[in-house]
Amino acid sequence: MKPTRIPLFPLDVVLLPGMALPLHIFEPRYKLMIGRCMDEATEFGVILAEKKGIARFGCTAEIAQKLKDYPDGRMDIMTEGRSVFHLLELLEEREYYEAIVEFPEEGGAPLDARRETRLTQLFQQAHLLLAGQEWALANTNTEISLAYRIAGRLPLELAEKQGLLEMRAEQERQEFLFGWLGAFLPELERRARVRQRASGNGQGLN
Repeated sequence: MKPTRIPLFPLDVVLLPGMALPLHIFEPRYKLMIGRCMDEATEFGVILAEKKGIARFGCTAEIAQKLKDYPDGRMDIMTEGRSVFHLLELLEEREYYEAIVEFPEEGGAPLDARRETRLTQLFQQAHLLLAGQEWALANTNTEISLAYRIAGRLPLELAEKQGLLEMRAEQERQEFLFGWLGAFLPELERRARVRQRASGNGQGLN
């Protein structure tokens, strides 16, 4: 059973399950919070904070590694997204924020293996253009849905990531990514052609 009361870290970022998130911890309250999470081997919640307020859905983060300690107590850590939560109540009883949360269940129709294969192929094309190599699918955490594993590696806008986080059906998330990749791939291919011409004889852009 996951705890329903968790430490909360509001940030200008959307964390998705399976997504790596490096953090530089410098505020005293969050140094305290992260220290306690490491001592107790517990996750904390990351939630999008904007001028209009904080979102209603976030994702728990597991501290995967402490990267660096600084003499003044600051630290660099690497975290990974784990579970989507729904914020029920924001608490201000400690030095840092906490939240009462629930962990919503997944819904939707059974998944189509052929469509998952096609989505993976589209993402591989994008990843090759973005990173110069294919995605190492075999080395990923298969307990996390395909859509989340893909989305965490794409340059989505904050609102798009938040929308995916709030979708409670994998089929719906995959449909969104089909549309997004369908629009993004032609632009990536256009940029690749421009770079190729520009790196030719110096006359490709004329």
